[in-house]
Amino acid sequence: MGSYRCCIFFTRKFRWSEAQPPDDVKAAFAAYAEGGAHMSGEQLRRFLEEAQGEAGATIADAERIMEQSRQLRRHHSSLAKLSRTSFTLEDFHHYLFSEELNPPIQSQVHHDMTAPLSHYYIYTGHNSYLTGNQLSSDCSDVPIIKALQRGVRVIELDIWPNSANDNINVLHGRTLTSPVELIRCLKSIKEHAFSASPYPVIITLEDHLTPDLQAKVAKMVAETFGDMLYYPDSETLKEFPSPEALKRRIIISTKPPKEYLESKSFKDKDDVFQQGKDPNEEEAWGKEVPDLQSEIEYSAKVSETANDEQSHEESADDYDDDEQKDRQNPPPEYKCLITIRAGKPKGGISEALKVDPDKVRRLSLSEQELVKAATGNGDDLIRFTQKNLLRIYPKGTRFNSSNYNPFIGWIHGAQMVAFNMQGYGRSLWLMHGFYKANGGCGYIKKPDFLMKVGPNNEVFDPKAILAIKKTLKVKVYVGDGWRVDFSQTHFDAYSPPDFYTRVGIAGVPADSIMKKTRAIEDNWTPCWGEEFSFPLTVPELALLRIEVHEYDMSEKDDFGGQACLPVSELRPGIRAVLLFDRKGKKFNSVKLMMRFQFV
Repeated sequence: MGSYRCCIFFTRKFRWSEAQPPDDVKAAFAAYAEGGAHMSGEQLRRFLEEAQGEAGATIADAERIMEQSRQLRRHHSSLAKLSRTSFTLEDFHHYLFSEELNPPIQSQVHHDMTAPLSHYYIYTGHNSYLTGNQLSSDCSDVPIIKALQRGVRVIELDIWPNSANDNINVLHGRTLTSPVELIRCLKSIKEHAFSASPYPVIITLEDHLTPDLQAKVAKMVAETFGDMLYYPDSETLKEFPSPEALKRRIIISTKPPKEYLESKSFKDKDDVFQQGKDPNEEEAWGKEVPDLQSEIEYSAKVSETANDEQSHEESADDYDDDEQKDRQNPPPEYKCLITIRAGKPKGGISEALKVDPDKVRRLSLSEQELVKAATGNGDDLIRFTQKNLLRIYPKGTRFNSSNYNPFIGWIHGAQMVAFNMQGYGRSLWLMHGFYKANGGCGYIKKPDFLMKVGPNNEVFDPKAILAIKKTLKVKVYVGDGWRVDFSQTHFDAYSPPDFYTRVGIAGVPADSIMKKTRAIEDNWTPCWGEEFSFPLTVPELALLRIEVHEYDMSEKDDFGGQACLPVSELRPGIRAVLLFDRKGKKFNSVKLMMRFQFV
């Protein structure tokens, strides 16, 4: 019973109870228990195989689930200790509502990991050392550690001379960000690189050093990582190694060194802001993810009135090779560290996207450069990414560390869609969800259609109107856990919360949509029982978006949790889905029971 203040002198009392089995769960138990009060191991095995799509499930698997479910139920409820050892409807419901026993996606690596790196999407961070905004936040190894623990595989470090020009700092150049020593970042990378995944960590360096400091970096990197460091066999690679071949190795990626440019002033901030504020830039949780079409239209509008901004964060690829050769001769020990060479050839985007049959490289484009390239050179982008690596980074006006819609990069095969991991918001939720695939190892095999070339040299066309491949049906049954993780008056001071769920798809424009359930009034364990259908043209890249909000008539609706799940990894059947907070951290108890069906 919960008590809430009503007016000044009165209180209202509301009953609450444990989430009860939905009708579909009761019906499934009755059907597979054949009308009995208990379910046998063989009956549960049949349920797993026929209703949950777990082909090959054995009686031993079923009996293990039964025992684990009973143990968990006893742990959470003292009353359960009095129940018999048989598998009852309550045990069945507890199993289905346990993310530990019944998760919506599998947790093992299952993609082929022996193809070249260019065949994979790679979990990529941008300015990985920043704790907050791009202009004045602290630089630290802490966000690097957090990113690695989440499974991020590409860490970006901007390296600059210290004030005495005798050591190397990591900082966002020409801003007020406070520096952190490079050696501290390197040691933290070494310690935490493989805490979440055994697959390679790539360190991208944006280099602003003199030759003597480059030599110092080479020594520092070699001594810190030792045998973990992967050295290329030759100055140029004809094909990238595979993630499997590079397990537990550290890789360095940068442009062959250029001279440190002492005081190259960046474009005046007023000029940047004169372009007008991007309506999609703010990334508070309440802002919707900008759709691809609006991003393309906005980018085209900006490019008509101004050149793309060259932010104070110049890409390490933005210097021409000839200019670089004229400026300096890099120390050989530094050049030998570079496995993935970055470079942007002179000329336009068509020249930059030319594929060299004899060597591979990495190219970096800003999000706006990508939009322009996708508009006029979409085929070239996909051909380039079939062999080479493409890195996309946020535009310079994202001073608040916001992010962009990652799908425009993914549908063109870009492997390194770099995000500000401290830039919380819906776009980052998509990134978190996308890399839950393949066991959360940080490498996801790109769909076959992005790697194929037709008989007339044609490739996948993201703009083409495609047929529906499959339809995903999602049923939202019940939610629970808020009464455990939140205070009684967190959502509403006068009554229990009124929860509703938004559910939908993020993906190619034809597939992207959001729908929502009705709000259930005054209930900590809302039961919706609503089903939604989502026709999918490119299910390989689709993400299922789930958000719970608390309806507020007079103010902005309150946030109650979110999750993003890769559609290609969804396990059919009734599943438990844990929800996450705004920063992507799991709630301890908040979860939904949902059913997934593919037609």
